[in-house]
Amino acid sequence: MSLLEKINVIVSVCFAEAGYPNHGQVTESKRPDLCQFQSNDSFVIAKEEKINPKIVCERVIEILERNPHLKNVTFAPPGFINIDVTDEFLLDSLSEMMASKTLGIKQIGVGQSIIMDYGGPNVAKPLHVGHVRSVVIGEAMKRIARTSGYDVIGDIHLGDWGLPIGLVILELQTRNPEWACFSDDFEETNHLTIEVYPEDLYEIYPYASAKSKEDDQYLKDARLITARLQEGHQGYRFLWKKIISASKQDIKKDYDKLDVEFDYWYGESDADVYIPQLMEILKQKDLIRESEGALVVDILTDEDKSPMPPVIVEKSDGSSIYATTDLATIIQRERDFTPDKYWYVVDKRQGLHFEQVFRVARKANLVSEDTDFNFLGFGTMNGPDGKPFKTRDGGVMSLSSLLQLVQDKSFKTLALTQKNPSELDALKIGTAAIKFGDLINHPSLDYVFDIEKFLSFEGKTGSYILYNNVRILAILEKMNVNKQLVVSEIVNQYDRNLILRLLKNPEVFNTAVTQQSPNVVAESTYQISVAFAKFYAENNIAKEKDRNRQASWLGLMQATTKILTFNLDKLGIQTVEKM
Repeated sequence: MSLLEKINVIVSVCFAEAGYPNHGQVTESKRPDLCQFQSNDSFVIAKEEKINPKIVCERVIEILERNPHLKNVTFAPPGFINIDVTDEFLLDSLSEMMASKTLGIKQIGVGQSIIMDYGGPNVAKPLHVGHVRSVVIGEAMKRIARTSGYDVIGDIHLGDWGLPIGLVILELQTRNPEWACFSDDFEETNHLTIEVYPEDLYEIYPYASAKSKEDDQYLKDARLITARLQEGHQGYRFLWKKIISASKQDIKKDYDKLDVEFDYWYGESDADVYIPQLMEILKQKDLIRESEGALVVDILTDEDKSPMPPVIVEKSDGSSIYATTDLATIIQRERDFTPDKYWYVVDKRQGLHFEQVFRVARKANLVSEDTDFNFLGFGTMNGPDGKPFKTRDGGVMSLSSLLQLVQDKSFKTLALTQKNPSELDALKIGTAAIKFGDLINHPSLDYVFDIEKFLSFEGKTGSYILYNNVRILAILEKMNVNKQLVVSEIVNQYDRNLILRLLKNPEVFNTAVTQQSPNVVAESTYQISVAFAKFYAENNIAKEKDRNRQASWLGLMQATTKILTFNLDKLGIQTVEKM
Protein backbone atom coordinates (compact mmCIF):
# COMPACT_ATOMS: atom_id res chain seq x y z
CA MET A 1 0.00 0.00 0.00
CA SER A 2 1.02 3.59 -0.57
CA LEU A 3 1.54 5.88 2.41
CA LEU A 4 -1.85 7.51 1.85
CA GLU A 5 -3.58 4.12 1.69
CA LYS A 6 -1.93 3.06 4.94
CA ILE A 7 -3.11 6.21 6.69
CA ASN A 8 -6.62 5.75 5.31
CA VAL A 9 -6.75 2.26 6.82
CA ILE A 10 -5.55 3.51 10.21
CA VAL A 11 -7.96 6.44 10.32
CA SER A 12 -11.00 4.52 9.04
CA VAL A 13 -10.45 1.88 11.78
CA CYS A 14 -10.35 4.65 14.38
CA PHE A 15 -13.56 6.22 13.01
CA ALA A 16 -15.25 2.81 13.23
CA GLU A 17 -14.04 2.37 16.81
CA ALA A 18 -15.54 5.77 17.63
CA GLY A 19 -18.88 4.52 16.31
CA TYR A 20 -18.67 5.83 12.76
CA PRO A 21 -18.10 2.88 10.40
CA ASN A 22 -17.56 3.45 6.68
CA HIS A 23 -15.97 6.82 7.34
CA GLY A 24 -12.46 8.18 7.83
CA GLN A 25 -11.38 9.23 4.36
CA VAL A 26 -8.00 11.00 4.46
CA THR A 27 -6.50 13.35 1.88
CA GLU A 28 -3.22 15.18 1.57
CA SER A 29 -3.40 18.47 3.39
CA LYS A 30 -4.12 21.57 1.35
CA ARG A 31 -2.16 23.48 3.99
CA PRO A 32 1.13 21.58 4.36
CA ASP A 33 2.34 24.34 6.69
CA LEU A 34 -0.29 23.16 9.18
CA CYS A 35 -0.30 19.39 8.74
CA GLN A 36 0.55 16.55 6.37
CA PHE A 37 -2.90 14.97 6.06
CA GLN A 38 -6.48 15.81 6.96
CA SER A 39 -9.91 14.22 7.25
CA ASN A 40 -13.14 16.10 6.55
CA ASP A 41 -15.56 13.24 7.21
CA SER A 42 -16.73 14.83 10.46
CA PHE A 43 -18.95 17.15 8.43
CA VAL A 44 -20.69 14.21 6.73
CA ILE A 45 -21.26 12.41 10.03
CA ALA A 46 -22.47 15.59 11.76
CA LYS A 47 -25.04 16.14 9.04
CA GLU A 48 -26.24 12.54 9.24
CA GLU A 49 -26.54 12.53 13.04
CA LYS A 50 -27.49 16.19 13.44
CA ILE A 51 -24.68 16.98 15.87
CA ASN A 52 -21.83 19.47 15.98
CA PRO A 53 -18.85 18.27 13.86
CA LYS A 54 -16.58 19.24 16.75
CA ILE A 55 -18.13 16.46 18.84
CA VAL A 56 -17.32 13.93 16.13
CA CYS A 57 -13.75 15.18 15.86
CA GLU A 58 -13.13 14.99 19.61
CA ARG A 59 -14.38 11.39 19.78
CA VAL A 60 -12.22 10.29 16.85
CA ILE A 61 -9.12 12.27 17.86
CA GLU A 62 -9.11 10.58 21.27
CA ILE A 63 -8.67 7.24 19.51
CA LEU A 64 -6.31 8.50 16.80
CA GLU A 65 -3.89 9.80 19.44
CA ARG A 66 -3.30 6.26 20.67
CA ASN A 67 -1.93 5.10 17.33
CA PRO A 68 1.89 4.87 17.38
CA HIS A 69 2.22 5.90 13.73
CA LEU A 70 0.43 9.24 14.11
CA LYS A 71 1.36 12.46 15.84
CA ASN A 72 0.08 16.03 16.15
CA VAL A 73 -3.52 14.92 15.67
CA THR A 74 -5.53 18.11 16.23
CA PHE A 75 -8.96 19.63 15.75
CA ALA A 76 -9.23 22.56 13.33
CA PRO A 77 -12.52 24.49 13.41
CA PRO A 78 -15.17 24.02 12.32
CA GLY A 79 -14.66 20.25 11.82
CA PHE A 80 -11.33 19.22 10.33
CA ILE A 81 -8.95 16.65 11.78
CA ASN A 82 -5.31 17.49 11.05
CA ILE A 83 -2.85 14.61 11.08
CA ASP A 84 0.92 14.14 10.89
CA VAL A 85 2.72 10.80 10.83
CA THR A 86 5.83 9.91 12.79
CA ASP A 87 9.26 10.07 11.19
CA GLU A 88 9.74 6.38 11.95
CA PHE A 89 6.62 5.58 9.95
CA LEU A 90 7.87 7.69 7.04
CA LEU A 91 11.26 5.97 7.05
CA ASP A 92 9.71 2.49 7.20
CA SER A 93 7.32 3.39 4.36
CA LEU A 94 10.17 4.76 2.23
CA SER A 95 12.25 1.63 2.81
CA GLU A 96 9.29 -0.56 1.88
CA MET A 97 8.52 1.45 -1.28
CA MET A 98 12.12 1.45 -2.51
CA ALA A 99 12.41 -2.31 -1.96
CA SER A 100 9.26 -2.96 -4.00
CA LYS A 101 9.74 -4.24 -7.56
CA THR A 102 7.09 -1.76 -8.71
CA LEU A 103 8.30 1.08 -6.44
CA GLY A 104 4.99 0.83 -4.61
CA ILE A 105 2.84 1.48 -7.70
CA LYS A 106 -0.45 -0.38 -7.48
CA GLN A 107 -0.86 -2.99 -10.22
CA ILE A 108 -4.45 -2.06 -11.05
CA GLY A 109 -4.17 -3.25 -14.65
CA VAL A 110 -3.02 -6.83 -14.14
CA GLY A 111 -4.94 -9.17 -16.44
CA GLN A 112 -6.22 -6.35 -18.66
CA SER A 113 -5.03 -5.29 -22.09
CA ILE A 114 -5.12 -1.96 -23.90
CA ILE A 115 -4.75 -1.19 -27.60
CA MET A 116 -3.16 2.24 -27.78
CA ASP A 117 -3.64 3.93 -31.14
CA TYR A 118 -1.24 6.85 -31.44
CA GLY A 119 1.07 8.41 -33.98
CA GLY A 120 -1.06 8.10 -37.08
CA PRO A 121 1.25 9.74 -39.65
CA ASN A 122 0.51 9.59 -43.35
CA VAL A 123 3.14 7.92 -45.48
CA ALA A 124 4.77 9.83 -48.34
CA LYS A 125 4.70 12.98 -46.21
CA PRO A 126 7.45 14.22 -43.87
CA LEU A 127 6.67 14.28 -40.17
CA HIS A 128 6.11 17.81 -38.90
CA VAL A 129 5.60 19.52 -35.52
CA GLY A 130 1.91 18.62 -35.65
CA HIS A 131 2.90 14.98 -35.14
CA VAL A 132 4.73 15.67 -31.87
CA ARG A 133 1.89 15.61 -29.35
CA SER A 134 0.38 12.30 -30.40
CA VAL A 135 3.62 10.35 -30.00
CA VAL A 136 4.82 12.22 -26.88
CA ILE A 137 1.52 11.78 -25.01
CA GLY A 138 0.89 8.30 -26.40
CA GLU A 139 4.34 6.99 -25.53
CA ALA A 140 4.07 8.36 -21.98
CA MET A 141 0.60 6.91 -21.41
CA LYS A 142 1.71 3.55 -22.82
CA ARG A 143 4.64 3.39 -20.37
CA ILE A 144 2.59 4.66 -17.42
CA ALA A 145 -0.14 2.09 -18.06
CA ARG A 146 2.42 -0.71 -18.34
CA THR A 147 3.90 0.41 -15.02
CA SER A 148 0.44 -0.06 -13.51
CA GLY A 149 0.27 -3.65 -14.74
CA TYR A 150 -1.63 -3.28 -18.02
CA ASP A 151 -0.61 -5.21 -21.10
CA VAL A 152 -0.39 -2.32 -23.56
CA ILE A 153 -0.11 -2.82 -27.32
CA GLY A 154 1.06 0.27 -29.20
CA ASP A 155 -0.06 0.62 -32.83
CA ILE A 156 1.04 3.53 -35.04
CA HIS A 157 -1.94 3.15 -37.46
CA LEU A 158 -0.32 4.58 -40.58
CA GLY A 159 -2.32 6.50 -43.16
CA ASP A 160 -1.25 4.41 -46.16
CA TRP A 161 -4.28 3.62 -48.26
CA GLY A 162 -6.11 6.70 -49.51
CA LEU A 163 -5.97 9.37 -52.19
CA PRO A 164 -2.55 10.77 -51.08
CA ILE A 165 -0.98 7.49 -52.20
CA GLY A 166 -2.82 7.69 -55.50
CA LEU A 167 -1.50 11.23 -56.03
CA VAL A 168 2.08 10.15 -55.38
CA ILE A 169 1.82 7.16 -57.71
CA LEU A 170 0.31 9.35 -60.45
CA GLU A 171 3.11 11.88 -60.20
CA LEU A 172 5.75 9.12 -60.18
CA GLN A 173 4.12 7.73 -63.30
CA THR A 174 4.13 11.17 -64.93
CA ARG A 175 7.81 11.62 -64.21
CA ASN A 176 8.89 8.02 -64.88
CA PRO A 177 6.56 6.61 -67.57
CA GLU A 178 9.19 4.03 -68.51
CA TRP A 179 8.92 2.18 -65.19
CA ALA A 180 7.62 -1.30 -65.86
CA CYS A 181 5.34 -1.24 -62.79
CA PHE A 182 2.90 0.96 -64.68
CA SER A 183 2.21 -1.81 -67.16
CA ASP A 184 -0.86 -4.00 -66.72
CA ASP A 185 1.22 -7.16 -67.28
CA PHE A 186 3.83 -6.22 -64.65
CA GLU A 187 5.44 -9.03 -62.66
CA GLU A 188 7.25 -7.98 -59.50
CA THR A 189 10.06 -10.55 -59.69
CA ASN A 190 11.35 -9.11 -62.97
CA HIS A 191 11.68 -5.48 -61.95
CA LEU A 192 13.38 -5.12 -58.60
CA THR A 193 15.61 -2.17 -59.56
CA ILE A 194 12.92 0.50 -59.13
CA GLU A 195 13.60 2.51 -55.97
CA VAL A 196 11.75 5.32 -54.17
CA TYR A 197 13.49 7.67 -51.71
CA PRO A 198 11.94 9.74 -48.89
CA GLU A 199 13.36 13.03 -50.17
CA ASP A 200 11.69 12.42 -53.53
CA LEU A 201 8.34 11.64 -51.89
CA TYR A 202 8.44 14.77 -49.76
CA GLU A 203 8.84 16.91 -52.85
CA ILE A 204 6.34 14.95 -54.92
CA TYR A 205 3.37 14.85 -52.54
CA PRO A 206 2.99 18.64 -51.99
CA TYR A 207 3.40 19.17 -55.73
CA ALA A 208 0.81 16.52 -56.63
CA SER A 209 -1.60 17.69 -53.93
CA ALA A 210 -1.46 21.30 -55.16
CA LYS A 211 -1.85 20.22 -58.78
CA SER A 212 -4.94 18.14 -57.95
CA LYS A 213 -6.66 21.26 -56.64
CA GLU A 214 -6.16 23.05 -59.94
CA ASP A 215 -6.46 20.21 -62.48
CA ASP A 216 -9.73 18.22 -62.38
CA GLN A 217 -8.46 15.57 -64.78
CA TYR A 218 -5.33 15.07 -62.67
CA LEU A 219 -7.52 14.52 -59.62
CA LYS A 220 -9.73 12.04 -61.49
CA ASP A 221 -6.65 10.13 -62.63
CA ALA A 222 -5.34 9.97 -59.05
CA ARG A 223 -8.67 8.64 -57.82
CA LEU A 224 -8.67 5.99 -60.54
CA ILE A 225 -5.16 4.91 -59.57
CA THR A 226 -6.21 4.79 -55.90
CA ALA A 227 -9.14 2.54 -56.80
CA ARG A 228 -6.98 0.25 -58.96
CA LEU A 229 -4.37 0.06 -56.20
CA GLN A 230 -7.01 -1.04 -53.72
CA GLU A 231 -8.39 -3.53 -56.25
CA GLY A 232 -4.97 -5.18 -56.50
CA HIS A 233 -3.16 -3.78 -59.57
CA GLN A 234 0.21 -5.58 -59.29
CA GLY A 235 2.37 -2.72 -60.50
CA TYR A 236 0.72 -0.16 -58.28
CA ARG A 237 0.94 -2.57 -55.33
CA PHE A 238 4.65 -3.02 -55.99
CA LEU A 239 5.24 0.75 -56.09
CA TRP A 240 3.02 1.24 -53.03
CA LYS A 241 5.21 -1.17 -51.05
CA LYS A 242 8.28 0.81 -52.09
CA ILE A 243 6.62 4.05 -50.92
CA ILE A 244 5.62 2.48 -47.60
CA SER A 245 9.10 1.08 -47.00
CA ALA A 246 10.84 4.38 -47.73
CA SER A 247 8.41 6.35 -45.54
CA LYS A 248 8.61 3.89 -42.64
CA GLN A 249 12.40 4.11 -42.54
CA ASP A 250 12.30 7.90 -42.47
CA ILE A 251 9.48 8.05 -39.90
CA LYS A 252 11.29 5.55 -37.67
CA LYS A 253 14.46 7.65 -37.81
CA ASP A 254 12.72 10.64 -36.22
CA TYR A 255 10.76 8.52 -33.75
CA ASP A 256 13.97 6.79 -32.66
CA LYS A 257 15.38 10.20 -31.75
CA LEU A 258 12.27 10.81 -29.64
CA ASP A 259 12.68 7.36 -28.04
CA VAL A 260 9.25 6.31 -29.30
CA GLU A 261 8.57 2.66 -30.11
CA PHE A 262 5.56 0.88 -31.56
CA ASP A 263 4.69 -2.79 -31.17
CA TYR A 264 2.89 -2.79 -34.51
CA TRP A 265 3.19 -0.71 -37.64
CA TYR A 266 -0.24 -1.50 -39.00
CA GLY A 267 -1.85 0.86 -41.48
CA GLU A 268 -5.26 1.56 -42.93
CA SER A 269 -4.39 -0.95 -45.65
CA ASP A 270 -4.28 -3.77 -43.10
CA ALA A 271 -7.92 -3.13 -42.24
CA ASP A 272 -9.08 -3.01 -45.85
CA VAL A 273 -9.68 -6.76 -46.05
CA TYR A 274 -12.12 -6.48 -43.11
CA ILE A 275 -14.36 -3.87 -44.75
CA PRO A 276 -16.56 -6.49 -46.55
CA GLN A 277 -17.03 -8.26 -43.20
CA LEU A 278 -17.95 -4.94 -41.57
CA MET A 279 -20.52 -4.13 -44.24
CA GLU A 280 -22.04 -7.60 -43.95
CA ILE A 281 -22.39 -7.21 -40.16
CA LEU A 282 -24.04 -3.81 -40.54
CA LYS A 283 -26.47 -5.18 -43.14
CA GLN A 284 -27.32 -8.27 -41.08
CA LYS A 285 -28.13 -6.09 -38.08
CA ASP A 286 -30.24 -3.80 -40.29
CA LEU A 287 -28.19 -0.75 -39.31
CA ILE A 288 -27.60 0.63 -42.81
CA ARG A 289 -29.85 2.98 -44.76
CA GLU A 290 -29.31 4.84 -48.00
CA SER A 291 -28.94 8.61 -48.00
CA GLU A 292 -28.35 10.51 -51.26
CA GLY A 293 -26.67 7.46 -52.76
CA ALA A 294 -24.42 6.86 -49.76
CA LEU A 295 -24.82 4.18 -47.08
CA VAL A 296 -25.09 5.51 -43.53
CA VAL A 297 -25.66 4.32 -39.95
CA ASP A 298 -27.83 6.37 -37.60
CA ILE A 299 -26.41 6.83 -34.12
CA LEU A 300 -28.56 9.59 -32.60
CA THR A 301 -30.05 8.65 -29.21
CA ASP A 302 -32.83 10.12 -27.08
CA GLU A 303 -30.22 11.30 -24.59
CA ASP A 304 -28.38 13.48 -27.14
CA LYS A 305 -28.83 17.18 -26.52
CA SER A 306 -26.85 18.27 -29.57
CA PRO A 307 -26.83 17.07 -33.19
CA MET A 308 -25.22 13.70 -33.84
CA PRO A 309 -25.00 13.15 -37.60
CA PRO A 310 -25.21 9.65 -39.07
CA VAL A 311 -21.98 7.87 -39.99
CA ILE A 312 -21.23 7.41 -43.67
CA VAL A 313 -19.77 3.93 -44.16
CA GLU A 314 -19.82 3.94 -47.98
CA LYS A 315 -19.84 6.99 -50.25
CA SER A 316 -22.10 7.30 -53.26
CA ASP A 317 -19.23 6.21 -55.54
CA GLY A 318 -18.81 3.00 -53.55
CA SER A 319 -15.60 4.03 -51.78
CA SER A 320 -14.90 3.93 -48.05
CA ILE A 321 -13.99 6.77 -45.71
CA TYR A 322 -12.05 7.05 -42.45
CA ALA A 323 -14.98 5.85 -40.33
CA THR A 324 -15.21 2.66 -42.41
CA THR A 325 -11.49 2.00 -42.02
CA ASP A 326 -11.53 2.69 -38.28
CA LEU A 327 -14.46 0.31 -37.78
CA ALA A 328 -12.75 -2.36 -39.88
CA THR A 329 -9.62 -1.82 -37.77
CA ILE A 330 -11.66 -2.61 -34.66
CA ILE A 331 -12.69 -5.93 -36.24
CA GLN A 332 -9.02 -6.65 -36.97
CA ARG A 333 -7.94 -5.77 -33.42
CA GLU A 334 -10.70 -7.87 -31.90
CA ARG A 335 -9.50 -10.82 -33.97
CA ASP A 336 -5.82 -10.29 -33.17
CA PHE A 337 -5.89 -9.01 -29.58
CA THR A 338 -9.43 -8.85 -28.05
CA PRO A 339 -8.37 -5.92 -25.84
CA ASP A 340 -10.25 -4.80 -22.74
CA LYS A 341 -9.68 -1.15 -23.60
CA TYR A 342 -9.11 1.00 -26.67
CA TRP A 343 -7.24 4.27 -26.17
CA TYR A 344 -6.99 6.68 -29.10
CA VAL A 345 -4.45 9.52 -28.72
CA VAL A 346 -5.60 11.93 -31.42
CA ASP A 347 -6.13 15.66 -31.97
CA LYS A 348 -9.18 16.70 -29.92
CA ARG A 349 -10.76 18.16 -33.04
CA GLN A 350 -11.39 14.55 -34.10
CA GLY A 351 -13.63 13.99 -31.08
CA LEU A 352 -16.91 13.82 -33.03
CA HIS A 353 -15.46 11.34 -35.52
CA PHE A 354 -14.38 8.93 -32.79
CA GLU A 355 -17.64 9.29 -30.87
CA GLN A 356 -19.41 8.25 -34.08
CA VAL A 357 -17.06 5.30 -34.57
CA PHE A 358 -17.51 4.14 -30.96
CA ARG A 359 -21.29 4.28 -31.25
CA VAL A 360 -21.39 2.26 -34.46
CA ALA A 361 -19.00 -0.30 -32.96
CA ARG A 362 -21.32 -0.77 -30.01
CA LYS A 363 -24.54 -0.86 -32.07
CA ALA A 364 -22.98 -3.48 -34.34
CA ASN A 365 -21.61 -5.46 -31.37
CA LEU A 366 -18.10 -5.35 -32.81
CA VAL A 367 -16.84 -5.42 -29.21
CA SER A 368 -18.18 -6.89 -25.98
CA GLU A 369 -20.39 -4.77 -23.74
CA ASP A 370 -17.67 -4.23 -21.15
CA THR A 371 -15.00 -3.12 -23.65
CA ASP A 372 -13.90 0.41 -22.83
CA PHE A 373 -13.37 3.07 -25.50
CA ASN A 374 -11.35 6.17 -24.54
CA PHE A 375 -10.61 9.18 -26.71
CA LEU A 376 -7.53 11.03 -25.41
CA GLY A 377 -7.96 14.22 -27.39
CA PHE A 378 -5.05 16.65 -27.26
CA GLY A 379 -4.76 20.36 -27.97
CA THR A 380 -2.39 22.12 -30.35
CA MET A 381 1.22 23.15 -29.92
CA ASN A 382 1.23 26.88 -30.64
CA GLY A 383 3.86 29.50 -31.32
CA PRO A 384 4.24 32.74 -29.31
CA ASP A 385 1.48 34.28 -31.44
CA GLY A 386 -1.00 31.72 -30.12
CA LYS A 387 -1.34 30.04 -33.50
CA PRO A 388 -0.09 26.56 -34.52
CA PHE A 389 3.71 26.52 -34.38
CA LYS A 390 5.45 27.34 -37.66
CA THR A 391 8.88 28.22 -39.00
CA ARG A 392 10.09 31.82 -39.25
CA ASP A 393 9.01 32.01 -42.89
CA GLY A 394 5.51 30.86 -41.97
CA GLY A 395 5.82 27.25 -43.11
CA VAL A 396 5.15 24.11 -41.09
CA MET A 397 8.40 22.96 -39.48
CA SER A 398 9.40 19.35 -40.11
CA LEU A 399 9.95 17.16 -37.08
CA SER A 400 13.53 16.44 -38.14
CA SER A 401 14.22 20.21 -38.30
CA LEU A 402 12.71 20.70 -34.85
CA LEU A 403 14.86 17.92 -33.39
CA GLN A 404 17.96 19.35 -35.01
CA LEU A 405 17.10 22.80 -33.67
CA VAL A 406 16.84 21.65 -30.05
CA GLN A 407 19.91 19.46 -30.37
CA ASP A 408 21.98 22.38 -31.70
CA LYS A 409 20.79 24.70 -28.95
CA SER A 410 21.48 22.06 -26.28
CA PHE A 411 24.95 21.45 -27.70
CA LYS A 412 25.81 25.16 -27.50
CA THR A 413 24.69 25.24 -23.87
CA LEU A 414 26.74 22.17 -22.99
CA ALA A 415 29.78 23.65 -24.75
CA LEU A 416 29.80 26.48 -22.21
CA THR A 417 30.69 24.08 -19.38
CA GLN A 418 32.13 21.00 -21.10
CA LYS A 419 35.27 20.61 -23.17
CA ASN A 420 33.91 17.93 -25.51
CA PRO A 421 30.13 17.90 -25.21
CA SER A 422 28.29 14.83 -26.43
CA GLU A 423 25.98 15.10 -29.43
CA LEU A 424 23.89 12.28 -27.95
CA ASP A 425 23.53 14.10 -24.61
CA ALA A 426 22.58 17.25 -26.52
CA LEU A 427 19.85 15.30 -28.31
CA LYS A 428 18.59 13.79 -25.05
CA ILE A 429 18.43 17.21 -23.38
CA GLY A 430 16.73 18.69 -26.42
CA THR A 431 14.09 15.96 -26.63
CA ALA A 432 13.58 16.18 -22.86
CA ALA A 433 12.82 19.86 -23.36
CA ILE A 434 10.25 19.10 -26.07
CA LYS A 435 8.62 16.24 -24.20
CA PHE A 436 8.45 17.80 -20.75
CA GLY A 437 7.31 21.11 -22.20
CA ASP A 438 4.39 19.19 -23.68
CA LEU A 439 3.66 16.72 -20.87
CA ILE A 440 3.56 19.27 -18.05
CA ASN A 441 0.30 20.48 -19.60
CA HIS A 442 -2.95 18.54 -19.46
CA PRO A 443 -3.23 16.74 -22.83
CA SER A 444 -6.48 18.47 -23.74
CA LEU A 445 -4.99 21.96 -23.40
CA ASP A 446 -3.25 24.02 -26.08
CA TYR A 447 0.18 25.28 -25.08
CA VAL A 448 2.85 27.66 -26.32
CA PHE A 449 6.06 26.08 -27.59
CA ASP A 450 8.95 28.18 -26.28
CA ILE A 451 12.26 26.42 -26.85
CA GLU A 452 14.32 28.99 -24.93
CA LYS A 453 12.09 28.51 -21.89
CA PHE A 454 11.99 24.71 -22.24
CA LEU A 455 15.80 24.46 -22.35
CA SER A 456 16.26 26.66 -19.28
CA PHE A 457 17.88 25.10 -16.22
CA GLU A 458 15.43 27.08 -14.09
CA GLY A 459 11.68 26.77 -13.79
CA LYS A 460 9.30 23.96 -14.63
CA THR A 461 11.36 22.35 -17.39
CA GLY A 462 12.83 19.00 -18.31
CA SER A 463 16.28 20.60 -18.26
CA TYR A 464 15.79 21.63 -14.62
CA ILE A 465 14.91 18.06 -13.63
CA LEU A 466 17.79 16.55 -15.60
CA TYR A 467 20.16 19.06 -14.01
CA ASN A 468 19.09 18.12 -10.48
CA ASN A 469 19.48 14.44 -11.28
CA VAL A 470 22.97 15.07 -12.70
CA ARG A 471 23.81 16.96 -9.51
CA ILE A 472 22.84 13.92 -7.43
CA LEU A 473 24.91 11.58 -9.59
CA ALA A 474 27.92 13.89 -9.33
CA ILE A 475 27.71 14.02 -5.52
CA LEU A 476 27.33 10.25 -5.21
CA GLU A 477 30.37 9.81 -7.46
CA LYS A 478 32.40 12.42 -5.58
CA MET A 479 31.54 10.80 -2.24
CA ASN A 480 32.52 7.42 -3.71
CA VAL A 481 29.16 5.84 -2.89
CA ASN A 482 29.28 2.34 -4.36
CA LYS A 483 26.62 0.51 -2.33
CA GLN A 484 22.98 1.00 -1.36
CA LEU A 485 22.71 3.14 1.77
CA VAL A 486 19.85 3.23 4.27
CA VAL A 487 17.83 6.36 5.03
CA SER A 488 18.03 6.03 8.81
CA GLU A 489 16.98 9.43 10.15
CA ILE A 490 15.10 12.62 9.39
CA VAL A 491 17.11 15.60 10.50
CA ASN A 492 14.94 18.52 9.48
CA GLN A 493 11.85 19.62 7.59
CA TYR A 494 13.71 19.59 4.25
CA ASP A 495 14.49 15.88 4.65
CA ARG A 496 10.90 15.24 5.66
CA ASN A 497 9.40 17.17 2.75
CA LEU A 498 11.55 15.30 0.23
CA ILE A 499 10.57 11.93 1.70
CA LEU A 500 6.89 12.88 1.67
CA ARG A 501 7.24 13.86 -1.98
CA LEU A 502 8.83 10.52 -2.86
CA LEU A 503 6.14 8.62 -0.98
CA LYS A 504 3.40 10.31 -3.03
CA ASN A 505 4.75 8.78 -6.23
CA PRO A 506 2.61 5.60 -6.24
CA GLU A 507 -0.56 7.67 -5.86
CA VAL A 508 0.56 9.90 -8.70
CA PHE A 509 0.86 6.97 -11.10
CA ASN A 510 -2.52 5.63 -10.03
CA THR A 511 -4.10 9.01 -10.81
CA ALA A 512 -2.26 9.33 -14.12
CA VAL A 513 -3.44 5.99 -15.46
CA THR A 514 -7.05 6.24 -14.25
CA GLN A 515 -7.45 9.78 -15.59
CA GLN A 516 -5.22 9.30 -18.66
CA SER A 517 -3.25 12.36 -17.55
CA PRO A 518 0.54 12.05 -17.85
CA ASN A 519 0.83 15.66 -16.70
CA VAL A 520 0.37 14.57 -13.07
CA VAL A 521 3.53 12.44 -13.32
CA ALA A 522 5.37 15.35 -14.94
CA GLU A 523 4.21 17.73 -12.20
CA SER A 524 5.14 15.33 -9.41
CA THR A 525 8.59 14.75 -10.93
CA TYR A 526 9.15 18.49 -11.01
CA GLN A 527 8.01 18.84 -7.37
CA ILE A 528 10.44 16.09 -6.32
CA SER A 529 13.23 18.06 -8.02
CA VAL A 530 12.19 21.23 -6.18
CA ALA A 531 12.11 19.38 -2.84
CA PHE A 532 15.54 17.92 -3.54
CA ALA A 533 17.00 21.33 -4.45
CA LYS A 534 15.83 22.75 -1.10
CA PHE A 535 17.10 19.68 0.76
CA TYR A 536 20.50 20.00 -0.91
CA ALA A 537 20.74 23.74 -0.27
CA GLU A 538 20.05 23.34 3.44
CA ASN A 539 22.22 20.31 4.20
CA ASN A 540 25.99 20.45 3.80
CA ILE A 541 26.33 16.79 2.96
CA ALA A 542 29.99 16.69 1.92
CA LYS A 543 31.18 18.39 5.12
CA GLU A 544 28.88 16.60 7.56
CA LYS A 545 31.01 15.11 10.36
CA ASP A 546 28.37 12.70 11.64
CA ARG A 547 29.00 9.70 9.36
CA ASN A 548 25.65 8.05 10.10
CA ARG A 549 23.80 11.24 9.24
CA GLN A 550 25.87 11.73 6.11
CA ALA A 551 25.18 8.15 5.01
CA SER A 552 21.45 8.64 5.61
CA TRP A 553 21.44 11.79 3.46
CA LEU A 554 23.33 10.00 0.71
CA GLY A 555 20.80 7.15 0.91
CA LEU A 556 18.02 9.69 0.47
CA MET A 557 19.80 11.02 -2.60
CA GLN A 558 20.02 7.48 -3.98
CA ALA A 559 16.28 7.09 -3.50
CA THR A 560 15.65 10.45 -5.15
CA THR A 561 17.68 9.71 -8.29
CA LYS A 562 16.04 6.30 -8.55
CA ILE A 563 12.56 7.84 -8.53
CA LEU A 564 13.52 10.71 -10.82
CA THR A 565 15.08 8.34 -13.35
CA PHE A 566 12.09 6.01 -13.11
CA ASN A 567 9.55 8.80 -13.62
CA LEU A 568 11.45 10.36 -16.49
CA ASP A 569 11.66 7.00 -18.23
CA LYS A 570 7.89 6.56 -17.91
CA LEU A 571 7.47 9.99 -19.49
CA GLY A 572 9.71 8.82 -22.34
CA ILE A 573 12.62 11.03 -21.26
CA GLN A 574 16.18 9.72 -21.11
CA THR A 575 18.59 10.94 -18.42
CA VAL A 576 22.18 12.12 -18.90
CA GLU A 577 25.19 11.89 -16.61
CA LYS A 578 26.69 15.30 -17.34
CA MET A 579 25.30 18.76 -18.02
